[in-house]
Formats: sequence, C-alpha cells, structure tokens
Amino acid sequence: MSGTRSQTQAAMAPSSPETGKSLLARLIEEIRFFTKLAIVMLALLTFVWGHYKIPSESMQPTLEVGDHLYVSKFAYGYSRHSLPLGLHNLPLPDGKFLSRLPKRGDIVVFRNPNNGVVMIKRAIGLPGDEVQLLSGRLYINGALIPREPRGDLMYRMNGTFRDVIGSSEYDEYLPGDDAPHRIWERTDMSEVDNTSVYVVPQGHLFFMGDNRERSTDSRLSRTDMRGNPLRAKDFGPGFVPLDHVIGRADILMFTLNRCDRSEGLRCPERGRAPSRL
Repeated sequence: MSGTRSQTQAAMAPSSPETGKSLLARLIEEIRFFTKLAIVMLALLTFVWGHYKIPSESMQPTLEVGDHLYVSKFAYGYSRHSLPLGLHNLPLPDGKFLSRLPKRGDIVVFRNPNNGVVMIKRAIGLPGDEVQLLSGRLYINGALIPREPRGDLMYRMNGTFRDVIGSSEYDEYLPGDDAPHRIWERTDMSEVDNTSVYVVPQGHLFFMGDNRERSTDSRLSRTDMRGNPLRAKDFGPGFVPLDHVIGRADILMFTLNRCDRSEGLRCPERGRAPSRL
C-alpha cells in the first residue's frame, strides 16, 4: 500500500527545473532548424528556381494545362517580381539587378503589369522591334516569319465536355531560333490576326502565346482590338517592362493533365515529362 502511494506521489510531483529547461531548449532548436530551412527555401525560390503550373491553353501545343515547370530565376536577373509568396507587394524599388535580355523564342514567365497576374508566353519582340500580324501571319521588322503546315486537328477545350475546337498546326521559325516551335491557328482572320504595327519600347518585351487565338498576350492591354475596355481579369499585358520578367521556363517536371482520348481528338503525347523546354 505504501509502495502504491509513493508511486502516485511521484507521478504527481512537478517536473524538475532541469526537465523544463530541456524541453525549452529542444523547442528553441526546432524553431531554429525550421527558420533556417525556411530561409534556404526562400532563397532557392527567389534566386535559383521557381515552380509554376500551367493553368490555361495559351501555350499549346508546347505546354499543356496541368504541366508543372521549373523556371530559372537567374536567367534574366532579379527584381522585386522575382520574390515568391506575394512578397513582390512589399514597398521595394523598381528596377532589375544583373539584368539580361531574353532571347527571341524563349518561353518566359512574367507578371502582367496591368493586373498583377503571373503569365507564361513566348518572347516575340525585343526592344526596338516592330511586330505586326496580317491575315494571321507574323511579321517582325517588316520580314514575314516562315511557317510550315503540319496538318489539322480537333481537341476538346479545357474545362468542358462539349466544346470541340478545330485548329491548324504549323512549325514557326523565329529569327535566330535554334529550332522551330509549333503554333496553333484556328483561323487567320480573327481580330487578333490583323493588327497595327507594335513598336516595342526600350526596356520592354512583346509576348505571344503559341495557341494564337486562345492567348491573351501583348496584342492586348486594357482594351480589346476594337478599343473597348476589358475587365481587369481579362487585361492583356501589352508591352512588358523588363523588371516584370520573373524567369525562363527550362524544365517540364511532371503533368497532372487528363485528356479525353476519344477517336479523332488530339491529346498530348505521353511521356513528355520530365524534359527540357
């Protein structure tokens, strides 16, 4: 009986100061570890690689809805827009550190200067370039950009089980590009297929999507092609300042895309990831 009473009293006895200090020391060590880990991850996401998911059809067939990419942050230098987790909203100065100009044809992640949305498009016009579309054909500095037909296709729009779109696929050859890239054109006579001449200002870039009729890109700003105001969520980027450039899409890591593989409908090729872009 006395033994049981002793055990109960021992169990109810308060922890010794040494035990409390030991728990506190371990807690402080845990906090230090996770703080260091957070700092390292923040540095990697800011200065080395960023992870982005493709939300729309604008870069088909190069990039598909659901693709996950690694984006090189060091390719073009750093600005406040390089910061992840909404930190670009901090009151930091504009401008770019270690700034480098994208190459024409690069797939670039940038922040839309008109509504703050992160976008991914292909660099078409560099500072000083003149860009125009006439009957669906791209002209850069007055020269017609060659394209070669690959055939027609049908595919189901993202997010719908009914709407099937027909499109034509081409290989397009940009000046100085190592290899052609594929583009899709539903028609050569849509509103965005006939434009005035865009003269790219110094310190800015002109971007377009590879799925030409399904891309909100530098052909649009705060108005549509007829001058009608757009809703803020539909704002195009217009000319994009260099300090709004976040990085270059380098690696397709994996994809969660699901596709209706019905007969006659085009689906992305299997085994696309991982691969370099």
